[in-house]
Amino acid sequence: MGKRIVITGGSGKAGQHIIRYLLQQGHDILNLDLVPLPAELEERVHTLRVDLTNTGQVYSALGSHFHLSEPFREPLGLVPDAVIHMAGYSRNMIVPDDETFRGNTSATYNIIEGASRLGIKKIIIASSLTVYGVSYAEGDVNYPSFPVDETVDANPMDTYAISKVCGESIARGFARRYGSDIYILRIGRIVAPEEYKQSMFRSYVENPGAWAPHGWAYMDARDLGQMCDRAVQKDGLGFQIFNAVNDEITNYENTTEFLARVCPHVPVTRELGAREAPISNRKIKELLGFQEEHHWMKYYE
Repeated sequence: MGKRIVITGGSGKAGQHIIRYLLQQGHDILNLDLVPLPAELEERVHTLRVDLTNTGQVYSALGSHFHLSEPFREPLGLVPDAVIHMAGYSRNMIVPDDETFRGNTSATYNIIEGASRLGIKKIIIASSLTVYGVSYAEGDVNYPSFPVDETVDANPMDTYAISKVCGESIARGFARRYGSDIYILRIGRIVAPEEYKQSMFRSYVENPGAWAPHGWAYMDARDLGQMCDRAVQKDGLGFQIFNAVNDEITNYENTTEFLARVCPHVPVTRELGAREAPISNRKIKELLGFQEEHHWMKYYE
């Protein structure tokens, strides 16, 4: 049976693919964003313009009708089954650092607090692999070990990743206070279908030594939709952090041999599969049942 799901930032690159996947599973969606959805999605999903850094707007939006009709057909007082929070500044240097921190942390706080006080027991929060402190480090920094799983210390030095760590801490506190399920997705570099044929993914494959900051991992936007759906469907895990990446390394080499060549001084803590991504998605596969559908080799030319 479909659920009523609020998504923030659904008009973005990842959000649109998440919405498409959720609609395919029969869910009813309300999008909170500052820009509209494409026409083909706008016909099925209403977008409510919301400033997520405004506490009152967030609280009001989470209690909104999902559909505009004359008259309204939805009963008053319906509480969403889940909230998926994708909105926010997606990296450093879009705005000054203080605004990156303010915008990301206040939006995440408002969503989690508002949902918790309304009695919404399932909240999914977008975090980032940047929290491991490599992507936006000052100078070259190695991951402490491979594979990188969720037990590796989140110790970034940049503002964007620090804002994500703060969001994770907010989520942990509210999950403890309200006894709710709040799942964190530490998302890798999101790749939309058309991007497999563009320069960045070609560089992943042809110049792999340059991509240590991304951990030689990626996240297909459509598979991210599946992860969000599985997170919505799986109850009872409390506060959890999941690496949100696809299964395999982003080049044609054997993973162990590749890491020995490009990161010879970084310890490997367990045997790696021949093509296993150095950022591990084992936990999300085991606890949520994620099964990759969109392997990069299917689309790369």
